[in-house]
Amino acid sequence: MKRNRRVKILATLGPASSDPAVIEQLFMAGADVFRINMSHTDHARLATLVADIRAVEAKIGRPIGILADLQGPKLRVGKFGSGPVDLAAGATFVLDSDPTPGDVGRVHLPHPEILAAVEVGHHLLIDDGKVKLRCIEKRDGTAIVATVVVAGRISDRKGVSLPDTDLPIGALTEKDRNDLDAALAQKVDWIALSFVQRPEDLAEVRKIAKNRAGIMAKIEKPQAIERLAEIIELSDAIMVARGDLGVEMPLEKVPSLQKQINRACRKVGKPVVIATQMLESMITSPVPTRAEVSDVAIAVYEAADAIMLSAESAAGKYPVEAVRTMNSIAEATEHDPTWRPIVAPQRPPPEATGADAITSAAASIGETLNVAAMVCLTQSGSTGLRAARERPFVPVIALTASPAMARRLALVWGVHCVVAEDARDVDDMVDRGCRAAFTQGFARPGQRVVVVGGVPFGTPGSTNMLRIAFVGADGSGAL
Repeated sequence: MKRNRRVKILATLGPASSDPAVIEQLFMAGADVFRINMSHTDHARLATLVADIRAVEAKIGRPIGILADLQGPKLRVGKFGSGPVDLAAGATFVLDSDPTPGDVGRVHLPHPEILAAVEVGHHLLIDDGKVKLRCIEKRDGTAIVATVVVAGRISDRKGVSLPDTDLPIGALTEKDRNDLDAALAQKVDWIALSFVQRPEDLAEVRKIAKNRAGIMAKIEKPQAIERLAEIIELSDAIMVARGDLGVEMPLEKVPSLQKQINRACRKVGKPVVIATQMLESMITSPVPTRAEVSDVAIAVYEAADAIMLSAESAAGKYPVEAVRTMNSIAEATEHDPTWRPIVAPQRPPPEATGADAITSAAASIGETLNVAAMVCLTQSGSTGLRAARERPFVPVIALTASPAMARRLALVWGVHCVVAEDARDVDDMVDRGCRAAFTQGFARPGQRVVVVGGVPFGTPGSTNMLRIAFVGADGSGAL
């Protein structure tokens, strides 16, 4: 089973999509990777969802990726004594360490790190920016005196965002550590780390994961933008989490940041996911708005690795229709005559490595000869990632002996993963590449394929060989 598009689709599982039959429908509709949001999933439910996904995988016979998305630190105000309060513009409002229920003049802020870190002039956004405060005075680390910049209503336990403040806390909470251990025990393929501020935030999760799962940094804080290159370097993939990013930064900057992050990831060959509100109206409507269709198409024109559905597939009324709609938009966009001329100029130059030189040459040869497929034998996944970095217009097939690596590569642009044994020698490498292209429906007898691999076989990171081969009548290969 092959997709008729290169961009991949992530679908979030939730109350509307946790049934095994619905998970299968989501995959058939176009989902390549399933996201499990640990903010709303306990460990028993996590185990059940992973087992259900793996059962669908075994039934369909295709690798399916699983992403466990950690909650990250949730900063919230305390409770109010007499229900929600309405703050007027220009009013003074205090956030302090007193646990007494709040009123129209103050509220408890149960986060001493915020009370210590916020400086005069810094802004505090309450309830996703519906209320905006500015600090005008600090009281010995026990209280923040603020003026109301944007008026609105505040109620119990609403979230607090700090766009101007670099908090001295890590992105991994105690809950996250427990969830991370549970996710790794279930052998998920990707771990998403929320509210990354600095490269150091990735160190602890990487130390715990020990390469048992890919690490995806979610970019949703202004502080992460300031150190983006370092964060990308220490991550295995990046998610552009436009929801929180749009709360903490001016909305008009988000589109350009999306492009900048996407191209920065492309340059170094790291997968990038565009997320949040892509088909938001389909939570309640069977069809999206025209603006949402354009939003999805823009991400496809940018050649992002993956596009993601959140509440649309997790809690919406039309989860399968949302995935099917996203799949249709992606297919139509990639078949648009202007898609190739837009994507081709975005290709970064190859890095000065043997693997990059080989995969770049393979992509060029493949397009010049109009081959049926480019087949990469990969163990560590690096050859598949290098091939995807080129954004070739010929199909990319990744052959790997590791089911875990095949699942991880399910996130990567244009890569069709096949689990197969290691090649014994060069002739076997060519034969396996041709047979994979033939049996997977990419090539017919008489067509050519480009096969990329490395000697010695089975050695990660040894990509140093390229062969052009013809597919025989029985699917075998011949130089």
